[in-house]
Parts: sequence; C-alpha cells; structure tokens
Amino acid sequence: MSLSPWRLRLLIVSLLTVAILGALDHTIVSTSLATVAGELGALAQMGWVVVGYTLASTVLLPVIGKLGDAVGPRGVFLVSLVLFLVASLACGFAHDMAQLIGARVVQGMSSAGLHLMSQTIVARVTTPRERPRYMAIIGAAFPVAILVGPVLGGLITDYWGWPWVFWINIPFGVAALLLALVAVPKLAGFGRRRFDVAGAVSFAIAMVSLVLAVTWIGDSARAAASVVAFLVAAIAFAAFFLVELRAPEPLVPLRLFANRTIAAGTALSAIIGIGLFSVTAYLPTYVQMAYRTSATVSGLIPIATVFGMLVSNLATGWLVSRTGHYRVYCISGTALAASGLFAMALLPVGLPLWVPMILMAVVGIGTGAFMSLVIAVVQSAAPRRDTGSMTATVNLVRQVGSTVATAIIGGVIGSGVAALLPASLDASALTPQFVHGASAAVQTQVAEIYSGVFAPVFLALAVTYAAGIVAAVLLPAGRLSDEAEHAPAPSSEPLTA
Repeated sequence: MSLSPWRLRLLIVSLLTVAILGALDHTIVSTSLATVAGELGALAQMGWVVVGYTLASTVLLPVIGKLGDAVGPRGVFLVSLVLFLVASLACGFAHDMAQLIGARVVQGMSSAGLHLMSQTIVARVTTPRERPRYMAIIGAAFPVAILVGPVLGGLITDYWGWPWVFWINIPFGVAALLLALVAVPKLAGFGRRRFDVAGAVSFAIAMVSLVLAVTWIGDSARAAASVVAFLVAAIAFAAFFLVELRAPEPLVPLRLFANRTIAAGTALSAIIGIGLFSVTAYLPTYVQMAYRTSATVSGLIPIATVFGMLVSNLATGWLVSRTGHYRVYCISGTALAASGLFAMALLPVGLPLWVPMILMAVVGIGTGAFMSLVIAVVQSAAPRRDTGSMTATVNLVRQVGSTVATAIIGGVIGSGVAALLPASLDASALTPQFVHGASAAVQTQVAEIYSGVFAPVFLALAVTYAAGIVAAVLLPAGRLSDEAEHAPAPSSEPLTA
C-alpha cells in the first residue's frame, strides 16, 4: 500500500508512540520491583514479574506473526494495544503477587503484538529502500527506554507510588490508540486456511522449559529440576523443528532459510541478542567491582553503550535509505563490535573509567549499525505473505539468544568469582558496599578477580561478533529496491485449526 507523505509520517509517529510505551513499560517496572514485592509481601516471587512478561512475549511471537499474516496486521495491532491498556490497569490494582504476575503475562502477550505488528505494518506500507529509515526510528524506542526508563520508574515510585508505574500507560496509551485508529491503514491478510497448532504447542513447551531451566540454574536446590527442564526443552525444540518441516502452514517457515539473505540476516539478529543484550545486565556489577565505583557511576558504562547504539541505529537507517546499500554496514558493524569486546577482554586493572566507556560505546555503535537494519533486509527478502512470520522469527532468535546467553554468563560469573575468592571472603556476602569499605589490598584482589572472570566472557562475545562478520559477508551484495512489493490477492478462506 502506498501512503501519502503526511499519512506515512502520521503512521510513523503513531507506531513510535506505541513502541516507546511498550519499551518504557519494561524498563520502568524493573526499577520498582523491590518496592512492589515488598508491599505485596512476596519478595520470593519478585522475579516472576519479569519472567512471566518475558516468557509470554517470547512464546507468542511466532503465533502473532502468523496471525498478522492471516487476518492483517491492523486488527492484531489494535487488539494488542487495548489488551495492553487493560492489563496495565489491572497491574496497578493488583492486591497480591499472583494477580500482578497474571496481569503482567497479559501485558507481555500484548507487548509482543505491538512490537511485532509495528514492524510488519512498516514493511507493508514502504518500499524496501524506505524501510530501514522508518524501522530505525521505531527501533530507537528500545535504547531510549533503557536510558530514561529506570530514572523515570524511580521517580514515579518515590513520588506517586508503585501502581502509577503501570497506570502511567493509560493516558498515553489512550492517546496512542486514538492516533492509531486514524493513522494505521487497513491491510488485507492472506487468508491462511490452517493454523499450526502442533508447532505452537511444542514451541510453548520448549520456551517455558527453557526459561524455567535458566531461572533455576543458579539455585543449587533446583539443580536437578534445571537439568530436567533443559532436557524437556531440547526434546520440545526438536519436535518443533520436525513439525515445522512438515506443516503445510508452519509458524516459522523454515523453507525460506534456503534464501541466503534471510539465513544470514537471522543469524545477525541472533548475534545481537547473544553478543550484547546478554551482558548489559552485568556491566554495572563489573564496573563497581573492577573499577571500585558507586552504583550511580557504574551506570555510565551501559549508558555509553546504549547511546552509541541509538546514534548508530538512526544514522545507518538514514544512510541505507539514501543509497540502498546495506551490506557494508553489517560488515563494519560486526567488525567494530568484535574489536571493542576484544579490547575489553584485554583491559588491565587500574585504568580510568573512560577507557571501558569508550570501548563499550564502540560496541554499541557497531551493534546499532545493523540492529534494525537486518529486520528490514530480511523483510525485503521474504515473500509478502510471510512478512509477519519472518519478522517474528528475526525477533525471536534475538530474544532466545539473549535469554540463554544471559543465563550462561551469569553462571560463569557466579561460579568463577566464588572459585577465585580467598577463604576469608564469603561470595554470598560480597557486595560492592562491602568491597568499597574493605582494605586497599582486598579491593585490588577483588578487582583482579572480577577482571579475570569477565575477560573470557568479553572474549567469547567478541568471537560471537566475529562469527557475525562471516554472516554479514554472506549477505548478497546489492541495493534495496525503490519499487513497492506487490502482494498476491488475499484469499477469502478463513483461518482454521
């Protein structure tokens, strides 16, 4: 569908508003978790507020992608936005942790629909060459949310109370809904006749088992349960793969991975989740221990990383839309990020803080160069009738890669530090406050331990990005087309199981 310039700008404003709303919801809530759990008297269940949200959004990605292809993305987008607002209202009124977790699960499901359908709608109304610029604008919501979300969440919790962390979504969400009703065009679906129920069930079992396994992996009392969950996840993923190979209308169209652009672009998306998203949660701890800084100062490292990602993401989207050339940005981005992480692995103890800040900003710049771009490139290579499914797949591999890699890195750091600490120091009581109040010798020893434990982590992530260079080189050379992609006439047959 071709839109007039003003209608397209209005649409992008609408989608960006919703994208920021969804992204901020995740980062704002993380700041208030301790307060929420304390007031509801369920500190032990606090993690499930995040896990339930993440799990629901991940499991629903391929289902929502297929549904958007079948019935059209506009309806799925609007329903997701209404559900998001209802769930936000329910979260604020929750009287116990079970109610809050249930409402957060619905929020996660609707958030997946908002995020995925925003990208699908952009793909349906733009030419391949226009797409990177608009995809980069919508993709900017994520780094912006990381930069301002925690601060905003803290202020709301301190001055208005934790329910307003959720209720703040209502006025902005209603405005976004009214804007979306006007701005989002009606886009016909492609009338899928069958729904891949077996694929959806096996994928849900696989993801639930995987999340449980990585959640329990650090708990010695649940080590056996974690192993069982990993086995169930492996069996379910194998079953999912076999089902998708045989299904007439698979959730994930594996046949499309014969296309080199789709295969390489999907691999690059996974590398972002594994190579950067997984380690950002541990950067503040690394800085506090290895550089002996306060919690506030330690936030400068992730801020530098995300700011570099934001600038690079917007700049690359604009440049690709002007020239049509995209491959060079994927190659240079992966090479830049690999170099920055390799340098992080070699940093000696005692350097000023601006050194890792610059290096992690380089990693962010490299990642931002292809963060949104690969989604636009894969969409351009996929058949029009599979736009939603392939968009879901690209996001899915990134999210799964981040989840698994985060758990692995956490386990490596925890076990590595515990093994290297002297007998006089208790790993369970080793907090930044304790270390900062200890003697200079203890501080230096702990700094060397953390530097030594994180060095192989940074090196492994550098190798991951180096593999991304190979994937980027495998992308076919060429330019994105200026011509709109014409879809076949939609079928009038209904979607059935």
